[in-house]
Amino acid sequence: GFFHVPGESWSEGWELIPSHSSICVSNVVDGNPHFIIDIPEQDDHLCFNIYADPGEILKLIRDPSTGITVNGQLIGNKQSKNDVQPQNSYIGRLGILNEELNLKLEVTPEKIILHNGTKQMTFTWLDEVTLLHPTLTLKIIRKKSLEVSMGEGATFVIILHQTWRRNPKHGDFLGFYALDSHRLSEHTHGLLGQFFHPINFTILEVHPGSTPEKPDATMIVKNHQLTVTRGWQKDYTENSKHGTNVPCWFIHNNAEGLIDSTYTDYVVSSLF
Repeated sequence: GFFHVPGESWSEGWELIPSHSSICVSNVVDGNPHFIIDIPEQDDHLCFNIYADPGEILKLIRDPSTGITVNGQLIGNKQSKNDVQPQNSYIGRLGILNEELNLKLEVTPEKIILHNGTKQMTFTWLDEVTLLHPTLTLKIIRKKSLEVSMGEGATFVIILHQTWRRNPKHGDFLGFYALDSHRLSEHTHGLLGQFFHPINFTILEVHPGSTPEKPDATMIVKNHQLTVTRGWQKDYTENSKHGTNVPCWFIHNNAEGLIDSTYTDYVVSSLF
């Protein structure tokens, strides 16, 4: 049955129900940060990594028409002083803002905080609830995922990656998946949001690369000629533990030539 959030003055119109869910792949930010872009027109995927510094906040989605913004803050590996490898970074904090509804959702690997104006509700990843409201649905699958839909806009899914407790290298992190992205406006932009519009590319001259099973090719996209590599990235929507392999064309150098301008133009100063 349905039950209301107890003791919350702003909970009128909010209902909590137990939750269960299934979701499918779309546009993704996961891992260190791996971006997987679904190109349904060409029945293919593009993927790229962004090597930004831990602590930096990246503008993933900004839709001025619906007032929806999604930003992600990066965390890094725990490195020893002797490490000379470039640091991998992961999404450690997500901020989802809906200006029209005056809602903010802050998600970390520890907790989920929903701000409604000056009031707030806090959940943990041990909760298993669905929060229903005329303008927002929030569904937490215990220790696995969070699904949020705002009004008529897109649905976002956040996957919790819990690392082995004694892993000395890095802690828990988040994956971000945008479903129904066609529901956002044509003005949507951001590192991920710019790919909610159709994009055309051509692949030429597939030839052996440095790894036998990963050939290189030339990609023509946005009047740029890029060297790309055939590979795969993990999608964790169906299997949050092991993931499934998604074949894709990998764009090197922080996706330069594919994304508009360079990734540093997507660095913002605050989560909201």
